[in-house]
Amino acid sequence: MPGRYPRISRKKVRTKSITERTHKVRVEDFADLGAAAFLDCLPDQLKASDWKAFCASLASAFRQGLPVIAMVGAHVVKAGCSPVIIDWVRKGALSSVAFNGATAIHDAEIAMWGATSEDVEQGLADGSFGMVEETPGLFAAALSRAEENDLGLGEALGKVLAERKAPNAGSSILCACYEKGVPLSVHVAIGTDTIHQHPALNGAKLGAAAMIDFEIFTAAVAKIIPGSVVLNLGSAVILPEVFLKALTLARNLGHSCNGIIAADFSMIQQYRPTVNVVGRPTRTGGGKGYTFTGHHEILLPLLHRCVGEELSKN
Repeated sequence: MPGRYPRISRKKVRTKSITERTHKVRVEDFADLGAAAFLDCLPDQLKASDWKAFCASLASAFRQGLPVIAMVGAHVVKAGCSPVIIDWVRKGALSSVAFNGATAIHDAEIAMWGATSEDVEQGLADGSFGMVEETPGLFAAALSRAEENDLGLGEALGKVLAERKAPNAGSSILCACYEKGVPLSVHVAIGTDTIHQHPALNGAKLGAAAMIDFEIFTAAVAKIIPGSVVLNLGSAVILPEVFLKALTLARNLGHSCNGIIAADFSMIQQYRPTVNVVGRPTRTGGGKGYTFTGHHEILLPLLHRCVGEELSKN
């Protein structure tokens, strides 16, 4: 007994030859596992195509000496990826580096004591989280240098670390930037960092030094020309917001800052990096935006290696 419901008939379906169809995937786009270079192994599909295109753009910016800005979140340091940034700084590839407050803390602790990052939950239980003596003392000294010499916090930290002959300077982005004269700005939000818990830290000095760093960072953003690259490496909120304001200020003062190549490297895709770094800046003034999702401890060394492959081609 047939069912109660009407059915469509397929007897008069129109067909065409597969040779007439437009295809998005072709065999020549497949991965080539026998290729000598990793980039050449990748298929020409989806994120692999984006990866190859972005690596080529970053290598091109490095090769031409175009502005390349790296905004670095704290997790990048905690995941052991500082050597990627340090190598690019030493090679003169980066025009500017930006930290949030937590990144500066972790990097400075690595420089001075070769270790960082505590067990938050354990310290929270008894009120000892963030209550070390040395780190806020280091920042207080840097803020005094900043006030005395009209410096931003990033440069002041680099100066203090140099004065103290930081034992692990070779593993510190702050130290590398100070040594090479690469502007490193630190962008803080009051109350977000462990050092804000200490009486040694002066809020007025912190705000003044951070405002200088905002002006330094905006000056770096103002130099953006077509083909320049902006990297957001693991900052979910602070640095994408700072970048948007710096870009606005630079354009307000007459700098076009067009043709930005922007890329976000996040463990999960989040609103501010996607919109404030990758989306809006490249839609207002041209350019190209990329998002790459994954663990920094894998993606960033891989990026370093792939860009090196691109640079070795010429």
